[in-house]
Amino acid sequence: MKLNTTNFKITLVSLLLASVLLSSCLKDGNTEVNGTKPNIIFVVVDDLGHGDVGFNGSTFYESPAIDKLANEGLVIENSYMYPTCSPSRTALFTGKQSFRTGVYTVPVLEKGTDQENIFSHWTVGQEHTGYSEPLSKAGYKMIHIGKWHLVGPYPTKELEMDWPIKKKLTQPNPSDFSWVEHHRSAAVKPYYPEGRGFLKNVGGTYRGDPALEVGGYHSETGGYFAPFSNPFLGQKSTDEWLTDRLTDEAIEFMDAHKESPFFINLHYYTVHRPLRSRNEELFNKYMNKEGDPILGQGMETGEKKEYVARYASMIESLDDNIERIVSFLDEEGLRENTVIVFTSDNGQNRTSNNKLRGSKGMIYEGGIKVPTFVNWPGKVKQGRTQVSVDATDYFPTFMDLAGIDYKGVLDGKSFTSLLGDRVDTELLERPLFWHIASQYKHGTCSVIRKGNYKLIQFLADGKIELYNLVDDPVESINLSETELEVKKALLNELVTWRQKNNVPLPPNSILEN
Repeated sequence: MKLNTTNFKITLVSLLLASVLLSSCLKDGNTEVNGTKPNIIFVVVDDLGHGDVGFNGSTFYESPAIDKLANEGLVIENSYMYPTCSPSRTALFTGKQSFRTGVYTVPVLEKGTDQENIFSHWTVGQEHTGYSEPLSKAGYKMIHIGKWHLVGPYPTKELEMDWPIKKKLTQPNPSDFSWVEHHRSAAVKPYYPEGRGFLKNVGGTYRGDPALEVGGYHSETGGYFAPFSNPFLGQKSTDEWLTDRLTDEAIEFMDAHKESPFFINLHYYTVHRPLRSRNEELFNKYMNKEGDPILGQGMETGEKKEYVARYASMIESLDDNIERIVSFLDEEGLRENTVIVFTSDNGQNRTSNNKLRGSKGMIYEGGIKVPTFVNWPGKVKQGRTQVSVDATDYFPTFMDLAGIDYKGVLDGKSFTSLLGDRVDTELLERPLFWHIASQYKHGTCSVIRKGNYKLIQFLADGKIELYNLVDDPVESINLSETELEVKKALLNELVTWRQKNNVPLPPNSILEN
């Protein structure tokens, strides 16, 4: 739909130039090196905010190895997820929007009654194919490492429920391991990595954090220090720090399968709460480091400053481990044929970024905009792109990289054209959509982002918010009563999208699809 407004319309010519000048390019359009499918390392950090890395402007948090990869590859500046991890990870894995999978929010976070919510699924059913399945069939040796969160604590009971359910799903206490035996059984295997084409699962469970011990978030280790309480993470004598251990597993698997194309699903638990300092030295370093007044990072005092110092130490530890992976690839001669895709599952959580509004759990930019890059030496040149991508786009992108002609239902679109000299005008001009039919930090809503604008329609009362993300990235000026033409066009497109896809609305919604 064309909008009759100069501010909204980005001409095709300028988009083409942006794609050529700012984006990276695949030199020859071929995704194979010497006839071999590329290795893929998919790094998903938990709760890492858009501005929590140097390549997106942070001067307080230190991420030199990550920044180097980003600055030598393609940085996707407008990269989006859902506001919380469950819908993001489901969309990543399936390439499908939340209305298809029924995963709108982390189930235990939902607020209100069944009249205000369509309560979320936790377990991703077998009817939803994950990207690992076609990749495995195409010959990729695959391992999942870290956070899984695509299965509920009681999956067989959940799948037998009459949906929509009347009460939200629950989970056992952190130190309650009564679920483990059932999760090791054949009945639940299809919902774990090994049932989805992965050869091995290291540390993936139903939980969204690593604190599986007495006290949970309040325990001494928080799940980050050994001995680990995760029943799907066997103990090793060398264990000390969870992020190091997960990297050890990635390197060990790559070493064992370096003759075949491999896919490393490296979904670190860091930097999710409960935060723990990597060590006292790093903690003191960041407690004494000068803050960043532009983003507001490190400017805190008292307990909040301690929180941020712990967080900073975890980012530096993450960076050290990314450097270990790159060093291994270099030493083994694997770097040339390995694509590294780096992102986060939602926006910042209880940290600062003065340039964006909101945080995890919110549909505003601080809750859904994430740091993202693709690095592939000799194939992807350095650059930055303003073209928007979202969680559903990774599945088709992986299919493209692997040369797989996948015929299943996907809501996303491959963004490999951003990496090369081919220009996909559909990708450049398309809108992005979100539908969140359960409540957490604000009411249920549907959202469209197109061109410079984002429109939010709250489902209970129909209230509209409209923001120009270029002129007003902090979303401080609601234009819904002044930019009436833009509002009408975007709202019509959003409603049409819901109608076309039979997107369900919560019972208390005054809207009609």
